[in-house]
Amino acid sequence: MLPRFIELNNTVMIDPLFLAGPTAVGKSEVALLLAEKLNGEIISVDSMQVYRGLDIGTAKPGAAERARVPHHLIDVAELNEPFDAARFCELAREAVQQIQARGHRPIFCGGTGLYFKAFLEGIGEAPPSNGALRAELETTPLPVLLDELATRDPVTFAKIDRQNPRRVVRAVEVIRLTGKPFSAQRSAWNETDADAARLIVLSRPKPELDARINARVDAMFAAGLVEETHGLLAKGLEQNPTAMQAIGYRQVVEHLRGERSLPETIELVKLRTRQFAKRQMTWFRRQPAAWISVEENASAVAEKLLRTPFVDTSQPPV
Repeated sequence: MLPRFIELNNTVMIDPLFLAGPTAVGKSEVALLLAEKLNGEIISVDSMQVYRGLDIGTAKPGAAERARVPHHLIDVAELNEPFDAARFCELAREAVQQIQARGHRPIFCGGTGLYFKAFLEGIGEAPPSNGALRAELETTPLPVLLDELATRDPVTFAKIDRQNPRRVVRAVEVIRLTGKPFSAQRSAWNETDADAARLIVLSRPKPELDARINARVDAMFAAGLVEETHGLLAKGLEQNPTAMQAIGYRQVVEHLRGERSLPETIELVKLRTRQFAKRQMTWFRRQPAAWISVEENASAVAEKLLRTPFVDTSQPPV
């Protein structure tokens, strides 16, 4: 078995570390402290922080954090560019090579579970996106796509998030391009890859996590999320279906259209973020990982990780 995360602290090694968890759990500050202790550089595993301009709503590390520790895979795509797991893996591999060449340790940190899985286990045989077909599918009503998916790939239909148009579009796109079920191609992932056991997932008790999410959303709006979103609309935010999936931005766009008041929008963003955190936890529970309960400040958690010879691999209660 590969050495566990905390067994690396007394040895100069440059193997990547993988720190995951739901939004607002506190993983970013823990990663910063670990990077400072372990001569590391952080690779963001966040499907929205890749976009330039999506700053406040994605809790993107600011200048102070980036001055403390080098960050990678942040601001690597324009709003009008597509970005997917395959592109993430390509850029992440490049970042790892560069970091290791400097004798530093890559520290992956984020909450996009699909990107962690793709990097650790591969992305199967699914083809890259086809621009013309993708444009056609994105204008097709979601119920129509779901009907096609149910007919051609009932396995994926039973498991997929049917409220997420981006996921549904991709599944149907792959089926049409290959003539094979999307589920069959996803199974090309190596489910037993030992490297996945390196994944460390941080968790908090639900009431505490919910409170942190609510406070974060309040802080985002106070920092100018509405103004940021208004400026991004002029740069094509609505034309990028992936970026428009970012929680906060979609709801603010709807507010700017007059669909709801600002207080209602703030409460909706809190609700959607709490729901998203729950989905993240559900996703990570299905992966081979070591779980760390975070009920202390970031410094205490980082020190705990550095000195503890073993981590608890049991999963938090549902």
